[in-house]
Amino acid sequence: MKLGSINRIYFLLALVLMYVVILVARLFYLQVIQGEEFTKMADRQYVKPVADVFSRGSIYFQEKDGNLISAATIKTNYILAVNPNIITEPEFAYALISPLVTVPHDDFIAKAVKLNDPYEPIAKIDNDELVQKIRDLKIPGVNLYKENIRFYPADRLASHVLGIVAQSKDEGNKFAGRYGVERSYEDILKRSASSLYVNFFAEIFSNLSQKSTDLSAGDLILTIEPNVENFLSKTISDLDARWDADLSAGIVIDPTSGKIFAMSSLPDFSPNNFRTEKSVAVFRNSIVEDVFEMGSIVKPLTLSAGIDAGVITPKTKYNDKGFVILNGKRIENHDGKRMGEVDMQAVIDNSLNTGAVYVMEKLGRDKFRTYMKKFGLGEKTGIDLPNETGGLITNLDSKYEIDYATSAFGQGMALSPIGATRALGAIANGGILIRPYIVDRIVNKAGISKETLPSVKKRVIRASTSEQMTDMLVHAFDYGLVGGKYKLKQYSIAAKTGTAQIPDGKGGYGDKTLHSFFGYFPAYSPKFLVLLYMVNPKNGATFSSDTMSGPFTNLAKFLLNYYEVPPDRNLINLQ
Repeated sequence: MKLGSINRIYFLLALVLMYVVILVARLFYLQVIQGEEFTKMADRQYVKPVADVFSRGSIYFQEKDGNLISAATIKTNYILAVNPNIITEPEFAYALISPLVTVPHDDFIAKAVKLNDPYEPIAKIDNDELVQKIRDLKIPGVNLYKENIRFYPADRLASHVLGIVAQSKDEGNKFAGRYGVERSYEDILKRSASSLYVNFFAEIFSNLSQKSTDLSAGDLILTIEPNVENFLSKTISDLDARWDADLSAGIVIDPTSGKIFAMSSLPDFSPNNFRTEKSVAVFRNSIVEDVFEMGSIVKPLTLSAGIDAGVITPKTKYNDKGFVILNGKRIENHDGKRMGEVDMQAVIDNSLNTGAVYVMEKLGRDKFRTYMKKFGLGEKTGIDLPNETGGLITNLDSKYEIDYATSAFGQGMALSPIGATRALGAIANGGILIRPYIVDRIVNKAGISKETLPSVKKRVIRASTSEQMTDMLVHAFDYGLVGGKYKLKQYSIAAKTGTAQIPDGKGGYGDKTLHSFFGYFPAYSPKFLVLLYMVNPKNGATFSSDTMSGPFTNLAKFLLNYYEVPPDRNLINLQ
């Protein structure tokens, strides 16, 4: 055989081999990676007289070791239906069905006798044993059809983070995400039913590499740690039960990266049964969508600005008279008492309103405004959740001194809790403003993933300012908070309480208050920052130091223990 003939044979064999490799690879993609979708398509085609196939990407919580826990998935239920064209004895059929399924007699009969109608749904069933019992009856004209629905295995857990999937009349009754990540990542999670009905061989020879790297139809891996979320949720629930607040909420975040470990608020809802809710207001995520006058947790921002600008140090003293008068109006400390000559540490330890006003005046209006805006107050954080609102900080553009003064201790300007969290995080992490985020990564069916990278916005204060402010907040937790009752021997915690009056809607303030508490730990290399707040707590609630100190400390202990964070204090020097 000539050499040219041999080369042609090898060339043809190479072509055949390459074709086989492409064919096998594509079959693997279709049968393994897309097999679930084709199975669902087949089920729907042959068991129900409806063309649409409901499918959607999955959402997962992520445990500390990387293990994934299902947060939102697709579940198969069954629809019990009758075919009036086939059913001959409606009363007999009802007598057999009614012991198994609760169906109003008149409704069943009315549907069973409709003429020229092959499909009338009767009930939905999610019990496999019950489904089999109905099948065993073999009633002519009574059928069971598979139906895919959105299912949330943890039910209420992180419901405001997850959101819901619902139909919209404005969009032709199409299913889509309406709140939470279901909405903000709709383009990633949605699946086009029509895209499943394709020619099999056309799929085989389509561009495999393009499909395998496509993240537009992926699954979400959240930053939410389910055990942390559960503990925070219980903490919020206990707070709410004890103090009967109108709203209670909290967040746990890594102040260095912006990664959110947990986010919870009450009232919450069941995304599996959201249609039972009486008001759509329950679906709002207060942490992202609402604004509040946050009170004295703003004071560390004011003092940080003063330290950073060089107009004060932690040892700077002023004469506290218990009140100041600006523009003819009197501002008092929360208890109305005067302390005389005290330093800035006392301002934090005792939450002195007059001290915050003193620092603002030392800064001057323009510089105070500049620092508050550098902390991101008034702007959106960019968190990957829908309907985020920025803060209301018109007081910072006022011509009246008193508006700047009240802003200095957290009244008169309204912040979103997530906005306040980000600003306070800059004190914790060395002076950097970061973007909080919920989705850790997006993964497609081929296992290709896109991770969320921490986004550094800008430096707000110097690292040395952050360290000095942390020293002050640690001292406040160790000695100023309820006389040092909650000080931990092994860990340093930097924290501050806040109790703010709530506007009455008439240009003044009523008797209602907002209680807030923020802290980060270990203080000098923080892994966690926690913000808790309650709107209008009752049952004798006075100050947040009374209502929230214990729950915050218990949450801190849980996090330090659960993540096995090494102690950061020298126990010998503490004895």
